[in-house]
Amino acid sequence: MKLGLENNEIRLEPYNPEWKDEFLRVKNDLLNNTDLQASRIEHIGSTAIEGMSAKPIIDIVAGVDDLESVDKEFFYRLSKVGFLRLRVERPGEIVLAKFSDDTYQIKTHFLHLVEYIGELWNNLIFFRDYLNTHEDARKEYLDIKQDFLKYSSSGIKEYTDSKEAFVREIYGKRDSH
Repeated sequence: MKLGLENNEIRLEPYNPEWKDEFLRVKNDLLNNTDLQASRIEHIGSTAIEGMSAKPIIDIVAGVDDLESVDKEFFYRLSKVGFLRLRVERPGEIVLAKFSDDTYQIKTHFLHLVEYIGELWNNLIFFRDYLNTHEDARKEYLDIKQDFLKYSSSGIKEYTDSKEAFVREIYGKRDSH
């Protein structure tokens, strides 16, 4: 299993069951090096959806009580596991990445710090679970991703934007469940 994409590169790999094993390995590292509890570390994104083609990057969400109280010591512990904070500004989220080597060119994992059981946490978990239990939604999501890649293999912002309406539609179903 080869993980990782260069900055702005977009490539889908067929589903690989080893993605789950890699998530569990990293979860273990996080449990051994931070005070995060097991119930607050979840595998999210397309690598967590059975049978879904995905960018070969493992997405992990970690729930914290308060993003404002995440301190230098916590970031230091995350760095011992290989996660470095990115300069990505997203409301209600701190994003870290793990890289293939010390050139920092190829990202292999993302760690999304969000407030535990907050709206973003709930949306991310719901999206994963919904796609894992609804084949029609899985197929539609894959079609959207593949349609984008017919025209481009770069432009991560444009790629994310192309999926936004679908993702929001699924989030909207959370209220009706």
